[in-house]
Amino acid sequence: MPKRRDIVAIVLIVLPWTLLITVWHQSAITPLLATRKDDRRDGRSNSRNTFALKESCSLQNRDIMEVVRTEYVYSRPPPWSDVLPTVHVITPTYSRPVQKAELTRLSNTLLHVPNLHWILVEDSQRRTTLVGRLLQETGLNYTHLNVETPRNYKVRGDTRDPRIPRGTIQRNLALRWLRETFGVNSSQSGIVYFADDDNTYSLELFEEMRSTKKVSVWPVAFVGGLRYESPKVNTLGKVYGWKTVFDPHRPFAIDMAGFAVNLRLILSKPQAYFKLRGVKGGYQESSLLKELVTLSDLEPKAANCTKVLVWHTRTEKPVLVNEGKKGFTDSNVEI
Repeated sequence: MPKRRDIVAIVLIVLPWTLLITVWHQSAITPLLATRKDDRRDGRSNSRNTFALKESCSLQNRDIMEVVRTEYVYSRPPPWSDVLPTVHVITPTYSRPVQKAELTRLSNTLLHVPNLHWILVEDSQRRTTLVGRLLQETGLNYTHLNVETPRNYKVRGDTRDPRIPRGTIQRNLALRWLRETFGVNSSQSGIVYFADDDNTYSLELFEEMRSTKKVSVWPVAFVGGLRYESPKVNTLGKVYGWKTVFDPHRPFAIDMAGFAVNLRLILSKPQAYFKLRGVKGGYQESSLLKELVTLSDLEPKAANCTKVLVWHTRTEKPVLVNEGKKGFTDSNVEI
């Protein structure tokens, strides 16, 4: 029978090792348990919080590797501010294979802009399910309108023909909606911007235009056969002309994406619309702006028109020759 002295010696040897193994085991499993507890709490709150998954695998050298995966968390759209004026973005759109792709890309930009109201106007007899569903899923503040362009104004032949006023009727409908919604005596502060669905926009642009008093202007890239077109600005910060090759003597030789208008100015000038008849190619912008301001009223933005914050990009027309007349893929699948 072992002596008491031997038993005590065994206990003194085994006990420290037992405690050491217990502490090591708890330290290894506690973070995993805490992570799972956080996941259950987050699941109950239905939040879009991060999740973490830790996987341990035993390698040949018995090392342990932990892999942590996380999801980006954001609020969409940004919280509404009572201080910032609303930016009303007017976008005409029409049905085509890349329409959803274009609108998705644009909406992903607009989701980062505080106090934004998207007025999307379809060139169609009725508001389509595709566009309506897309707008609902974005979470943006929006107004969905539609008006069909008459046949005599629709594009024929070359879609780049500047004599065709694509989107003009749709922009005018949006202007009418603003005037009917807010009224001439409205105290609502806001900015109106015409954003086509095929352009690319810097987030900085929307913050630049937010301080517009009458009409603000800036350069636009990839227009008029140039790297960019721009207003000419003198040392006093005043616009005195236009840096463009195509008809630089236009009253306002500027692209549709190159200006924004204060909402109160739009409301106070009910006669100001884009003209449909008797307007030469490239004069659509001038037909509106000359009813609102003079050249000296323009407010140069983007570091006195030295920075490009908007690009007149175009999505490449997809090649669908293998679809055939009857269609190879399922036409019920939205693209």
